[in-house]
Amino acid sequence: MSGTIRTGGHGRLGSVLSGLAVAVGCVLFLGGFAWGAVLYQPYIVPTDSMNPTVTAGDRVLAQRIDGDEVRRGDVVVFTDTTWGNVPMIKRVVGVGGDKVACCDADGRLTVNGTAVEEPYLRSQGWGVEEAASPSEFAATVPDGHLFLLGDQRAASQDSRVHLQDAGQGSVPRSAVSARLDAVVWPLDGLAAVDRPQGFAELPGGVSQPGPVRPLAWAVVGGAALILGGAAYGPLARLGSRARRKATARG
Repeated sequence: MSGTIRTGGHGRLGSVLSGLAVAVGCVLFLGGFAWGAVLYQPYIVPTDSMNPTVTAGDRVLAQRIDGDEVRRGDVVVFTDTTWGNVPMIKRVVGVGGDKVACCDADGRLTVNGTAVEEPYLRSQGWGVEEAASPSEFAATVPDGHLFLLGDQRAASQDSRVHLQDAGQGSVPRSAVSARLDAVVWPLDGLAAVDRPQGFAELPGGVSQPGPVRPLAWAVVGGAALILGGAAYGPLARLGSRARRKATARG
């Protein structure tokens, strides 16, 4: 009788733990999705102007932010009437008060006279560094504005083509609605959009990564707990039947 009691106790404990695993898994899974939906907006990249960082057709997650949170180096989603009044994706290379110019003797972008290393300009992984711009330019960014360039500098339609407009090609910070954090498609795994360290030494530094990775782990971990907890019952019944058959044969 004591053996039966121990077995039943273990079974009840297993059922309680499996139920707890499913409950915690549901909280993590649904909570991760819900919080992600609040923080992030999905976008489809429309052009190759940000190649090779992101390419046309990539599905990306952009964190909803206020324009005041933008730092140099961020890849942002913005909408501005001068640029066609449609959402566009570009990289911020200058903020209010900056003097942005190109190129120095080594073909680099300069911000307030400081040359900026931009490793994301490497062409398609071939190891060939592009000049920061195929044409020279210089602009002073008005307060409260941002100067934006595409990573595919030879083809991008960006602040350089709006230099004669008011603001010397810059857009107001208020035009920004989100900052890219990750590429989720193609499915090569979750690829974070890194903050470039070339801007880190400038005043204000670079922005911190968003919470996309913790949210992804919460969703994946929650799914694993749900599946594991749900599988306990069928596996326990199979084990019980196997033990009864072994006892009957004995």
